[in-house]
Amino acid sequence: MPETALPKSVVPAGEPRTASAAPRPLPVQYLRLARPHQWAKSAFVMVGPLYGMSDHKGTWQELLLPALVAAVAFALASSACYVVNDIMDAEADRAHPRKRNRPIASGAVRPRAAWVYAALLALAAASLLLVIPASVRPWVAAALGLYVLNVTAYSWLLKHVVIADVIGLSLGFVLRVLGGCAAAGVEPSTWLLNCTFFLAMFLAFGKRLGERRSLGSDEAAAAARAVQEAYTSDLLRMVVVVTAVATLLSYAGYVQAKETLYWQGFNLLWLTVLPATFGLLRCIVLLERGDFDDPTELALHDRAFQLAAGVFAFLTIWLLVAFRQWGMAAGAIP
Repeated sequence: MPETALPKSVVPAGEPRTASAAPRPLPVQYLRLARPHQWAKSAFVMVGPLYGMSDHKGTWQELLLPALVAAVAFALASSACYVVNDIMDAEADRAHPRKRNRPIASGAVRPRAAWVYAALLALAAASLLLVIPASVRPWVAAALGLYVLNVTAYSWLLKHVVIADVIGLSLGFVLRVLGGCAAAGVEPSTWLLNCTFFLAMFLAFGKRLGERRSLGSDEAAAAARAVQEAYTSDLLRMVVVVTAVATLLSYAGYVQAKETLYWQGFNLLWLTVLPATFGLLRCIVLLERGDFDDPTELALHDRAFQLAAGVFAFLTIWLLVAFRQWGMAAGAIP
């Protein structure tokens, strides 16, 4: 791998900062280190309980409250894993135009303090398991433990192995879904697990493609993420499209499997396929143009994608709630 000079704007860990660096307050640095904007990914914990509302006989509180607690636990556990990953990647992050400003890479937080911080976040996540009903607690704990092991394996090994790096990341999303299903006592749908897996692969491959576009060259991408040496732009474009199609087909399969629940002349849940298709294809367009190097950042800033996501969320929640009430009134849900 070619050596990359340390950008002048980066202060190596352990070296004093100059007055012109204008460092942020230390509490803000620790908050940034936890990456709270990534907590949105814990919404996947709610996928199983939300989609299970239409045919689940439990109350709202029995269905959603344990899943919400599990979502917070996964968010805190993910923050702990992000801290560990940033410690491991500090040197490589200093070669990245955006990641070099992360607290550890920039020298704002020392690695020893970061290890303590990661341990406290992990302890807080484990403590939340005590709030979850004892009957399902072992299953949620198993999903959370496997999630941490998977992320640890990614940080130490999988992120250096082509394709396995993306599969490892995607399994993290699947484990979130399984954890939510366990907390709510909902059987996970194979179609939803497939959809989650392929969507996560799409996001990960899209991030790698976006990095190559925003950094301007394959060499710069490889300097920022070593596994990029094993990818090519053509390969990434291909797998981004393939995983997007697999995601849409998996979701369409789920919609068809639930046809009897949402039938009113035709399957009303099919309407959610339209904004889902637009949102995924919009991601591909913007990543290919290099407007964003991370689909998460795209979701936070692109208005058209936000509109599609909003329409999808509104239609989905409205249909789930409406048909749950209809099913209970008709006696379809005991």
